[in-house]
Amino acid sequence: MASVQDQLEIKFRLIDGSDIGPKTFPAATSVSTLKESVLAQWPKEKENGPRTMKDVKLISAGKILENNKTLGECQSPLCSIPGGVTTMHVIVQPPLEKEKKAISQPKQNKCLCVIL
Repeated sequence: MASVQDQLEIKFRLIDGSDIGPKTFPAATSVSTLKESVLAQWPKEKENGPRTMKDVKLISAGKILENNKTLGECQSPLCSIPGGVTTMHVIVQPPLEKEKKAISQPKQNKCLCVIL
């Protein structure tokens, strides 16, 4: 059984200032699992919500968290107050279709020639 120290209470702050949670997670929980939790709990009435995990960025203590890391690996000593709630900021950043198209289409060089 995990001790209280191995459990972290986290709330997810959305861009509009509203929160999801707080909810308790084991320190061994991966960041990708946290993103899945955010997706599952995303308020249905909010527009422009994430469609996939790739659309979600989690930020804690000013750092974007990597999917393959665990909470224990990402935990900042400054943010770990016993009995406190850690706030992670949620950024929704869906892939931009315009950028994908611009990258796939080579730029055409236009040359203006002046004959005198």
